[in-house]
Amino acid sequence: MGLPINSALKSLPVYQPGRPIEEVARELGLPAAEIIKLASNENPLGPSPAALAALKRLLPQLHLYPDGNAFYLKNRLAEKLGLEPSNLIFGNGSNEIIEFLGHALLQPGAEAIVSQYCFAVYPIVAHLFGAKLKVVPAKNFGHDLGAMLAAVTAQTRLMFVANPNNPTGTMAPKEELMRLVNELPEQVLLVMDEAYIEFVEEPADLLPLIRRGDRGNLILMRTFSKIFGLAGLRVGYGIAHPESIAALEKIRQPFNINSAAQTAALAALDDHEHLARTRSNNRLGIEFLQNAFRQLGLEFVPSRANFVLVRVGDGQAVFQKLQKEGIIVRPMGSYQLADWVRISIGTPEENARCIAALKRILR
Repeated sequence: MGLPINSALKSLPVYQPGRPIEEVARELGLPAAEIIKLASNENPLGPSPAALAALKRLLPQLHLYPDGNAFYLKNRLAEKLGLEPSNLIFGNGSNEIIEFLGHALLQPGAEAIVSQYCFAVYPIVAHLFGAKLKVVPAKNFGHDLGAMLAAVTAQTRLMFVANPNNPTGTMAPKEELMRLVNELPEQVLLVMDEAYIEFVEEPADLLPLIRRGDRGNLILMRTFSKIFGLAGLRVGYGIAHPESIAALEKIRQPFNINSAAQTAALAALDDHEHLARTRSNNRLGIEFLQNAFRQLGLEFVPSRANFVLVRVGDGQAVFQKLQKEGIIVRPMGSYQLADWVRISIGTPEENARCIAALKRILR
């Protein structure tokens, strides 16, 4: 083509999501109803029932534009978190928040610091804006926060830390995390990705720092995709100092959170029964999978999230064989973990079926 396409796109990696059930069904000629997906860390119990009921009431109003400022959702979420609405910004999933940060802080010559085995979208956004990416080697599959702090230079603008981390499920020690927060230079924004924080029983609580307003270089990211079961509606949010939020609001597109997403998220926030059931199912599922891996003699990374990373030999081959049995997991070759697959926690029945199939394949 003769179009002057942005040169950064030539080497930009493409994010590969977990395969949809319908696609695998078409490809392998399997009934879609018999396929289970344990690839994308979704809630196996489905969406919040309260959210589904609210969506049904909304349907006759879909001819109207959504609230461009998500007033009711923003105010209710601020109330639950003990924050001001000015501390919050919503994105079409947390991925859009990450892109906002790229627009605001990255350009050629700037640096972004990530850990080895980090979420794939961080490097993609850094490359998209022409920034230099510094990858710090992992420590026991998790973040080496001391080494990441030491990697900061005058050009560093963003540091990404997922806690728990995806795809490894590791959790940074609280004392190391607080040292990083306290010692990071002011010109570096610490992006704490807390997509899986609701699965952790006693997480490090950074919200008081936001409430006090004494950490202008900190943003927390959370999502309704995981524990709330609303991945298909794409609602993520950022929590930060009002001045940082105001800057990001200049980048946010109008109506980026649609009416259905706002309505469902608002209802799901107070569906405490659904949250409790999800946490219980996840806790039992983690225990079941990790015990099964021990019995099979498989190395795995103890997880604090809703998935387990397990070493199976040839990860791509195991992934393909499991697909033929109607089970979709996530191969980890794109994360430089070619011997591993990531298995999301399913229902007890789905977990048992996955382990039985894995036993047959490895035998």
